[in-house]
Amino acid sequence: MALKDWIFLSFLVMKCFVVLKVEGMVQEKEDATIPITTLSPPEGNTTFLGGTTWCVARAGARQFDLQNALDWACGLGMADCRPIQTGGPCFEPNTLLSHASFAFNTYYQQNGNSDIACNFGGTAMLTKINPSHERCIYVTSSPRIENMKSEAPPFPKERLSIMWWKIAMILLLLYSGS
Repeated sequence: MALKDWIFLSFLVMKCFVVLKVEGMVQEKEDATIPITTLSPPEGNTTFLGGTTWCVARAGARQFDLQNALDWACGLGMADCRPIQTGGPCFEPNTLLSHASFAFNTYYQQNGNSDIACNFGGTAMLTKINPSHERCIYVTSSPRIENMKSEAPPFPKERLSIMWWKIAMILLLLYSGS
């Protein structure tokens, strides 16, 4: 084999090694961004440790602050506030305190029941008393496994490594056979 052939093969092997390293670094970065689903409750959770809890509006909160918190929960907070709309099962009683309580609880339940998810600038508080009434049912979270979000595992780094080495070996065999 001529010197230029060895240089080419060396370059090919180095290129495969560099690609492997870069792919490994990209995979590590992707792994860091994939949320890990666990079966344990989130930190600060009181629902599963001390029984079911709900997040409701604090009775002494200022109306202005309650309205701002309600607007945030139903807007940027993405709580489902359709039940407190006119004609909805939780529209009555038509009070700011009642509507805010429903929205706060919906947000709280959707966000892991952590203490911080029931703050709303100090206008909310946790309770163990179910605030549901008549047709208005306040949601709760349950630690049921079938409700957990599942994600496909990332492509293993070892497979990428083996794949690139196989490609390098095939190329080496093809090149040396010619």
